[in-house]
Amino acid sequence: MTNDTPHILLVNPWIHDFAAYDFWARPLGLLTLAAILRRQGCRVSFIDCLDRFHPSAPQTDPAARNGRGPYRKTRLPKPFQFPDVARHFARYGIEPAWFRKDLNEVGRPDLILVTSAMTYWYTGVCETVAAIKDVYPQPPVVLGGIYATLCPKHARQSCGADEIVTGAAEAVVLDLVKSHTGWAASSLFNPDHLDAYPFPALDLQHQIPYVPLLTTRGCPFACAYCAAHLLEPRRMRRSPESVVAELTHWHRRWGVSDFVMYDDAFLADPEGHAVPVLDAIVRSGLRIRFHTPNALHIRGITAETARLMFEAGFTTLRLGLETAVFEDRDFDRKVTAAEFHRAVRWLKNAGFGSRQIGAYLLVGLPEQETAAIVRSIDTVKRAGITPVLAYYAPIPGTALWDRALNASRYDLATDPLYTNNAVLPCRREPFNWKWLSDLKQLVDET
Repeated sequence: MTNDTPHILLVNPWIHDFAAYDFWARPLGLLTLAAILRRQGCRVSFIDCLDRFHPSAPQTDPAARNGRGPYRKTRLPKPFQFPDVARHFARYGIEPAWFRKDLNEVGRPDLILVTSAMTYWYTGVCETVAAIKDVYPQPPVVLGGIYATLCPKHARQSCGADEIVTGAAEAVVLDLVKSHTGWAASSLFNPDHLDAYPFPALDLQHQIPYVPLLTTRGCPFACAYCAAHLLEPRRMRRSPESVVAELTHWHRRWGVSDFVMYDDAFLADPEGHAVPVLDAIVRSGLRIRFHTPNALHIRGITAETARLMFEAGFTTLRLGLETAVFEDRDFDRKVTAAEFHRAVRWLKNAGFGSRQIGAYLLVGLPEQETAAIVRSIDTVKRAGITPVLAYYAPIPGTALWDRALNASRYDLATDPLYTNNAVLPCRREPFNWKWLSDLKQLVDET
């Protein structure tokens, strides 16, 4: 036990996959933990194995500074589980030698926190933990995040971490530090009040090309294909004043103009949350841009919310449509045909261009017919906006999991690797590039 201020290292691991691209992806939860720990007086260090702006990486594409771009890619042997998939497998992220150098430069930590994202990326987590243990075998490694929460038994058996934490870690992070280092925080932190959270420690990154923004946590829906309600069962909201304060901080102090909404349901109950937040942003006079890769709830789009989003600077809109076969929509009930077309009309009337608006369409659902996907693509295109294909990944604990088990050509329950959306695991037929390319061609045709 020690009373000295502890040194906490936070690590965002590598991705192992057939394909990966940086679409506004940042480890917001991990950087929020870093901010909480730093506010309490801990010394914090952060290493991002996915860092596209690493000092050792050549910076050849100035356009990538807007936050999106390809990760560094290193070919790996394809997992034996996928003999039917004619695709290359790779590690995405920084070179292992760079990671080892970074680990040595931060100095020996007292505790190491590692996050995790997609369940089928766990082999990248395992490689990351093993590399950490090779350099620092003594400090405890605690693994949290999505994979750890959804597959805790598998994570305990597979990844070499000393402890697995499930659920939102903000409520337990100070207890973790105390249990592993003996150091106790001198001030209290209320994890149930979002306005009490410090702004995430984005300054620990090598660059801040954009800011991921959460104005709410949790989702009031329980769609059969989605794990949002499992990862955060509570619904919490920030005040408009708190949101504007954060936007002002990053824009005026750090020069950031692009903000990426990470909310799972920003437009749920718009009058109770989105409208006052948007109104406060408009009144602030900030000249900034917003992007919505997590999708907007279509029922929450009204003439008023469309107008306010346009005036606030929303630039990239993604709608959570999932399918346009409305009469056979058994995995959620969150939108009708009339609501979809009305929302598109309101967005266009507010000033949004057709190329700014995209609608996600799920591909690879259990028992999904190709004709249903084609029909959905056609419906979205006829509405004058862009279809965006989103490949379904089966998630344990969701309502669609049992149907996925029955529909898959793999034994999904035996290994999270099999749930990789890149291999379309719920299609009976072996992976077929031509089938996928034909769908993409339909999307691209004018």
